[in-house]
Amino acid sequence: MIKKELKYGEENVVLHLKKGNIAAFEEIYRLYWSGLYSYAYNILRNKVVCEEIVQEIFLSLWNKRHELKITHSLKAYLFTAIKFQTLNYIKSEKVKRHYAESYSNFEKIFFDNSNEENIYLSDLKLKVEKEVSKLPEKCQQIYRLSRDKHQSIKNIADLLNISHKTVENQLTKALKYLRSSLGDFLI
Repeated sequence: MIKKELKYGEENVVLHLKKGNIAAFEEIYRLYWSGLYSYAYNILRNKVVCEEIVQEIFLSLWNKRHELKITHSLKAYLFTAIKFQTLNYIKSEKVKRHYAESYSNFEKIFFDNSNEENIYLSDLKLKVEKEVSKLPEKCQQIYRLSRDKHQSIKNIADLLNISHKTVENQLTKALKYLRSSLGDFLI
């Protein structure tokens, strides 16, 4: 196994990095990228995520090169950084998973209709249909186009060759009638 080393020594490479020397950065990148990737991959087992995390480490190293305070060794600094990045990723995934599970549970509770609710909704639909059938024919037709076919007032007026105001008045009449006749159901 060939031991990789920094060409000019660790202290010199860090000094050159702090000065913005791209060659020093590239040397650090070539020497440590695969080790950092392997470390992250052993923990996360996700190639894409590990590559992103390692890239973030090097991006941060370059962007914060002027502020670097490496007390022991560059290698220790980089491996500490990768350790914390992988741990932060794991924590964020746990939080995402927790919220996804919470939302899923919320959906089940909130959106799943029990048999009782299904019966109520079925009864309500029957009652609405019965009451709509009691409306005058033109009023029924306008109501059904609006509510069942989701047509706009303009479309209904054009379709039936009547004024917008007539459509609005007929819908108002139908809704007022339904509210009064379905009052017990809607409480």
